[in-house]
Amino acid sequence: MKKLLHSPIVLAIAAAAFIGIGVAIYLKFNSDAQTQYRTESVGKGDVSQTVSANGTINPVTLVSVGTQVSGTVKKLFVDFNSKVHKGQILLELDDALLAAQLKQSEANVQSAQASLELATANEKRTRDLFALEYVAQQDLDTAIQAKKSAEAQLLLTRAQLEKDRANLSYSVIRSPVSGVVVDREVDVGQTVAASLQTPTLFKIAQDLSKMQIDSNFAEADIGGIRVGQPVRFTVDAFADQHFKGVVKQIRLNPTTVSNVVTYDVVVNVDNPEKILLPGMTAYVNIAVAERKDVLLVPNAALRYKPADSEIEKLPPKPGPAANPGSSNPQKNEGGRQSGSQRGKSKRDTFAGKVYVLDKGKLKPVNVTLGITDNRNTEVVGGDIREGDLVVTGEEQASDKSSSSGSRPPVRFF
Repeated sequence: MKKLLHSPIVLAIAAAAFIGIGVAIYLKFNSDAQTQYRTESVGKGDVSQTVSANGTINPVTLVSVGTQVSGTVKKLFVDFNSKVHKGQILLELDDALLAAQLKQSEANVQSAQASLELATANEKRTRDLFALEYVAQQDLDTAIQAKKSAEAQLLLTRAQLEKDRANLSYSVIRSPVSGVVVDREVDVGQTVAASLQTPTLFKIAQDLSKMQIDSNFAEADIGGIRVGQPVRFTVDAFADQHFKGVVKQIRLNPTTVSNVVTYDVVVNVDNPEKILLPGMTAYVNIAVAERKDVLLVPNAALRYKPADSEIEKLPPKPGPAANPGSSNPQKNEGGRQSGSQRGKSKRDTFAGKVYVLDKGKLKPVNVTLGITDNRNTEVVGGDIREGDLVVTGEEQASDKSSSSGSRPPVRFF
């Protein structure tokens, strides 16, 4: 056994194992400064800036069906989600009082008709007697006036009769449009009163294949929205599915809540499968700016702020002081402004700073930025090129502490 332990092969294997462990420990705990940072390459691509808001999906046409007469609900013919046609009976009210009022009006018409017939006969008789000079002119005038009054009374009673007939017909509620019942607010036996205002009995959506989103956008975002712009949105019911729409209208009536001003933006949506239901919450995104094949820097690099001791102190470059808020458009190799940057105003850009590694030190680079999609930002100026590695963050604290000298004990098993 002792000879086996002192064998050259065993000793060589053990020495190699210890050397490998030592090399692994050295590489793990003595790495260079560059392994402390996460970097990402600057590249070119497309970027689209969007504005977002929440909204509610509603039918394009939602009709509230009410009643013009008061009464007790006697019969219901439809319920929630019922498909109805124009003119279809939805509900019947108890018409006992209305029917009695109609009979009374019919009797009043007959009475007025009889009074007119009597007044007509008296007027004719008085006119004949006046021709024979048996009555005075005053008697004739009185007879003529009585006839005209009877005629007017007959017209009044006939008008009341028509009104009572209409009220009786209003006890039967019919659908004004074809569509789907989305709300029913009454039940059998319930009394509805139409004395002060028309009560709502049903709400009917005319066409659920055509919907609209009423979304509230902040006043800071409304300037980039135009009628006809494409819209993308999602709903909680189908979180993995994206829907499309078009901006139909920007309503000029603002809404102010806690000094926050918003505007209602109406979005037209096609719903051929009828999976979007009224009342759903929509998360709307509208693209207000888009750039093609531009230099992009990750937003994580713009947010990264290192400690002052890690930054390389570079001498200032000769020349006029740079204005961090001014636009410094990126130029191509010929010294001219690239086509994607020409015509960009100063208010469309803003200043930023990224950090690159230079000989183990962080080197700050000032850049002029354009639009952003919350992941990448367009670079319109600055001393940065495609392929440069920018620092987006640092490694975890446990990794950094191990490289700074607080090494854990090495155990051999």
